[in-house]
Amino acid sequence: MSPDVDIELWTRRYHPAPEAAVQLVCFPHAGGSASFYFPVSKALSPGVDVIAVQYPGRQDRRSEPCLDSVSELADALVAPLLRYRDRPMAFFGHSMGASVAFEVACRLEARDVVPIVVFASGRRAPSRRRDETVHQRDDDGLLAEIRSLSGTDAQILGNEEMLRMILPAIRSDYRAAETYRWAGTGPIAAPIHVHVGETDPKVSFAEAESWQVHTTGGTTVTTHPGGHFYLNDRAPQLIRAISDALPR
Repeated sequence: MSPDVDIELWTRRYHPAPEAAVQLVCFPHAGGSASFYFPVSKALSPGVDVIAVQYPGRQDRRSEPCLDSVSELADALVAPLLRYRDRPMAFFGHSMGASVAFEVACRLEARDVVPIVVFASGRRAPSRRRDETVHQRDDDGLLAEIRSLSGTDAQILGNEEMLRMILPAIRSDYRAAETYRWAGTGPIAAPIHVHVGETDPKVSFAEAESWQVHTTGGTTVTTHPGGHFYLNDRAPQLIRAISDALPR
């Protein structure tokens, strides 16, 4: 498979900004897709060239088998993202996406491509472990978890046919997120800016602070009103924080 095909498979640019000084690569949460970042792309263009990652097993890649490990996802993304090395890159990942972003950053830094900053949203530090088994529940149990986190469009949750289509990808992603075990990669040179919801059941403030051991570039932790998907209601504030942290 050629690198060009990899780019088409793995990334989406909804508002291409080839003249922008920096590129922001966005990694979706468990069950999420590249289109989740369409509003971010629209808001930051043309000052920032937003590149949204598309995992296999969903939307236009739904016929492909899912990858159910963070390490596999990170390994697969190295070659496509190396194609964007002509301009500085920053990373943003929410929930599972933050773990994938970190692991990709480790792999790229080993190839002398250092992201200028990594934004880790709604995710505990790689070194902080929890024993979670949501991916082992039956369909009803998995749907109950999704509803409790309020991260999925209500229209989708009410559409039985659509739910059945996306449940395999959601389960695979939950397996990847819950079985992820930090293997000692890093620390990375890029600074890490952590953003979390004040009432997020998936990450405590202490778990968010622990990102500091994974970088030599410094860490900030910002809390927002809300839970795991605080960013749905706090999008303008989060986008402004991202913009302020990026060079122009």
